[in-house]
Amino acid sequence: MEKTYLVLFEKSDTGYAAHVPDLPTILVTGKTLKETKQRAVEAIGIYKEEMQALGISLPEPAVIADYLTYKEAS
Repeated sequence: MEKTYLVLFEKSDTGYAAHVPDLPTILVTGKTLKETKQRAVEAIGIYKEEMQALGISLPEPAVIADYLTYKEAS
């Protein structure tokens, strides 16, 4: 079964950080965005294996994101 989770990426002085809000223990870093994305996918796989070992299913994706435009008053 395939599940799609929202992953939030943040740029830092040394690279990138990413976390998965639906899987709160996942936090990864990398020097490039590509490396950080790869690490996030690996971390989700490890998380899934650990949850299965405990007899727990991965939660269904629930977090959504959108961009909102804020206009400052003149």
